Parts: sequence; structure tokens; C-alpha cells
Amino acid sequence: MRSSRTSVRACLAALLTAVGLFAAGTGTAHAADTPLRDLAAAKGKVIGTAVTGSKLTGTYGDLAGAQFSSLTPGNAMKWGTVEPTRGSFNWSEAGQIVAFAQAHHQQVRGHTLVWHSQNPSWLTNGSWTSAQLGSLLQNHIGTEVGRYKGKIAAWDVVNEPFNEDGTYRSTLWYDGLGSGYIASALTWAHAADPDAKLYINDYNVEGVNTKSTALYNLVKSLKAQGVPVDGVGLQAHLVLGQVPATLQQNIQRFADLGVDVAVTELDVRMALPADSTKLAQQAADFTSVVAACAAVARCVNVTVWGFTDSDSWVPSTFPGYGAATPYDENYAPKPAYHGIAEALGGTTTTPPPTGACTAAYSVRSQWNAGFTGQVTVSCSGASLSSWQVNWTYGAGQQITQAWNAACTQSGAAVSCRNASYNGSVPDGGSVTFGFNASWSGSNPVPTVSLG
Repeated sequence: MRSSRTSVRACLAALLTAVGLFAAGTGTAHAADTPLRDLAAAKGKVIGTAVTGSKLTGTYGDLAGAQFSSLTPGNAMKWGTVEPTRGSFNWSEAGQIVAFAQAHHQQVRGHTLVWHSQNPSWLTNGSWTSAQLGSLLQNHIGTEVGRYKGKIAAWDVVNEPFNEDGTYRSTLWYDGLGSGYIASALTWAHAADPDAKLYINDYNVEGVNTKSTALYNLVKSLKAQGVPVDGVGLQAHLVLGQVPATLQQNIQRFADLGVDVAVTELDVRMALPADSTKLAQQAADFTSVVAACAAVARCVNVTVWGFTDSDSWVPSTFPGYGAATPYDENYAPKPAYHGIAEALGGTTTTPPPTGACTAAYSVRSQWNAGFTGQVTVSCSGASLSSWQVNWTYGAGQQITQAWNAACTQSGAAVSCRNASYNGSVPDGGSVTFGFNASWSGSNPVPTVSLG
């Protein structure tokens, strides 16, 4: 696996040099010819992403629907979200995600029923007997799983039960109910929806180590007792260059127990700023993880924990780190995206030679509060089947309308993709798109990059 990662890294580094990518967000690469969900399906796998329900519109929604075959609510199904006050439920975001998935022919992975974190204060601050605590947990599982019966493919039933040394984590559940809470939770979830696959999910269990061995022994014991456990989730919140060498071996040993395996929360964080070397290593890391899953028949799902850097938990949790997902903050696919595609057997469009295709920005007319701009995409010595133009405004300009392209703006960063009818730019030809925007004080011409 180490030599394979080195080879992939070298190839990707050469590709990055050819396209002129210098840092995350300053350039873009071409998307794979085939959506990730179709590549995964061809290998009998599911490719998923965690999502935020309120963002499932525009480019974010388009990519979530087109590229992925499974959605995990990042926070919408956690106890603190769905029952913030005892007996008062809020299913709005969870329902939104389920409805979006159904409309896009996607699975939903429920996350998570039993966890030590993100519980409502009324629960964590209460004084409960063991009987009361067990009743509360059973009712919660029955209510939530029952509500979505038939709509959830798999549940992360128990999340993060172990310490790093393989002992049980001291939590509300373990301290109040003992280790038997895990078997009880799985049994109650199965009763509420017998068709849903039920998982135990944890982090730092990707390779063979003390913690993953504790999880292995738990699953083996549960299976021997006839407890309904269908799979294990390996979260895979990884640091750049640190994919465990024993990942595939570990996946295989769980599969040999007769359970499915899913990589449930994959991201690869790096020290910021990103650069071409780090992005190439990240692509190699994503490739290694997806390839390890693809090599084991019972590894059924790889889910990235957010597909775009603008929706990642990493920067707020690990200061100084970020750029952990397959898409940059402007929704442009990073080398990591192509690493996933290639690990699933896909190919990517070869980018044109550096400088063969260019984009030129001009201001066509200007008035007190606004202006009309135009961008021309031209090729000489190459051609394009699709394109994306990126730039960053320096004086607070704001796009209000665009034509012949789909433009999005986040802060000062602008990204414009071709319309369905003008993605093709022949050798020696050009296409244009235009927009109206507001300005105040000054209107400097930004530097544009073409992907």
C-alpha cells in the first residue's frame, strides 16, 4: 500500500504542476467524466456525504444530489437536535434531508442514536435511576427509528463507546447502564425497524490497534449472543499522510466476522495553507482509503464528512488545519475528488496544456452603483468540453445577475460555470458570458483563473 500511495502521489503532483494549481481555492481541475455515485455503483459500493439540510439548494444541492448515493445528516438526527426539550420534538432538518434523498434516489444513513455528546441539557443534567435511564433511551430509539422506518438504510446506533486503550468510555450510558447498554440499544433499534442495518461507529479504529481490537472483540461477542449488529463504522477523520498501513487488513477482519464495514466520516485535514504538495498527498490518502474499501466485498459504503471545505467541521475544531474535503470552498473539485474517482475505477478528463485556454475579464459599462462585466473563454492549441472561471473581488463588488453561465459568490470569491449549451470551446474558438454587479468607491479588474 505504501508503494501504491507513492506512485499515486507522484502522478498527481505532475498533474498539479501541469494545470498550475498553487493552493486550495486558487484554481480548479476538471471533474470526472462519470459521477462518483455511478462509479461506486459499478463496483457494488455506496458513496456518501454528510450534509447540512439548510444548504441543500443551489450548487451545494446540485453536487450533493448528482455525486453521492447516500446522505448522512451531520447534526440533524442527534438527540440534542431532535428533542431539545423533553417531549418537544424538532424533525424539520432531518425530514428535509430524508425528502431530498428520496427525490434524488439516495440512501440515508441515520446518525446517531446513542452518544456521549450533543445530548440535550435536560438529559445530561438530570438525576436518573438505571431503570429511568434505560426507559429514556429505549423510548428515544423507538421514537426516532420508528419515525423513519423504511426510510433509513443504516443507523449508527452506538457512537464512540471506547477509549483509546480499548476500555469502555465513561459516559452517561456506560456509567448508568453498564456495557449492556450497547446490546440493548441495538435490540431496541432492530425492534423499531427490522430492515435497517445497525452499526457501531468509532474513530481511531481504522487500522489494527488496541482500540479497534476492542471493537472487534465486542462485535464478535455480540454476534455470538445473537444481538442484531450488522456492521461497524470506521470514522476515518485522518491527518495528512497518516492512512494506517493496516486499513485493508482491519476492514477484512471485521468482514470475516460476518458484518458489513463502512467508512463513515472520511476527511483528511492538513496544516494551512494548502499547496500543491499537500493536495497531492491528500489525493493519495483518499485514494488509499477508497481503494482499501473497494478491495473488500463487505465494505459497502464510503462517506465523506462534508464534501466541500466550506461545510467542514475541521477549521473550528482543529485551529490552523482545514482543506479536508474533496471540493474547495468554491465547489471546485480538488485532486482528492479525482483520487476518489480513480480508486473507484473512473477516469478524469486530461486538462489542456498550461496557457492553451484562457479567460479574460472586462468591464463593458459602468454607472453610479453598478456595472456590466463580460468574461471571454478562449482556446488556442487545445479545446474544452466544460469550464469554470474563478476570481476574487478586491473592492466589495457583488454580482446580482448573470447570463450564459451559472455564477455563485461567497464573500469576495466568485465562481462561474458554463451553461449547458456553451461548455464546448473549440481549438481557435471562444465563448463569452456576462453579468451585472454592484460596486462602490472603486471597481478594479480582478485576476481570473480558468479550470
